[in-house]
Amino acid sequence: MKNLTKWKLLRSRFVLNNKWCQVRQDEIELPSGQIIDDFFVNVRPNIALVFATTEQQELVLVRQYRHGVGEILLELPAGSFNPAEESGKCAAARELAEETGYVAEEILELATLYDNPVKDTNSIYLYFAKNVKFASKIQLDITEDIEVVLVPLAEVLLKIETREICVAGSIAAIFLGLDFLNKQR
Repeated sequence: MKNLTKWKLLRSRFVLNNKWCQVRQDEIELPSGQIIDDFFVNVRPNIALVFATTEQQELVLVRQYRHGVGEILLELPAGSFNPAEESGKCAAARELAEETGYVAEEILELATLYDNPVKDTNSIYLYFAKNVKFASKIQLDITEDIEVVLVPLAEVLLKIETREICVAGSIAAIFLGLDFLNKQR
């Protein structure tokens, strides 16, 4: 097996630092000794994403516009959080309630994944919530306009195959959530 070495960080500075976007410029030394003075990194918040099912065996999804790709997408409820202020599990419960009005008695962690480890700093925390119940009106952020969509679990994989669900984090959580459900049976 090859002996891999981490890059050495020589200098780092923010070239863009505001509420909506942070970009860091790192000067690094590669294991070969070569210096790269303009390796840009997106400093992004962590994301909590929740695979939530109803008692009727439906998956709770949200449809919303995503400006980065300019498309209206179907995905799992999710949102950013700061681990210094709240846990991923609390963020998942909060986002589920805010975006869909559904609440869970229990939320379990499925996995933690890196979003884009080449250029981004954040992780995606995937959670599972079974038998969620509708409890309250949704409370959206200024940038959110959401339609709540309930999809029978038996139809979820078809929605991935037909690209109706095409967001990577949601797809990972769906496969892990379905696997978790199958193991419980």
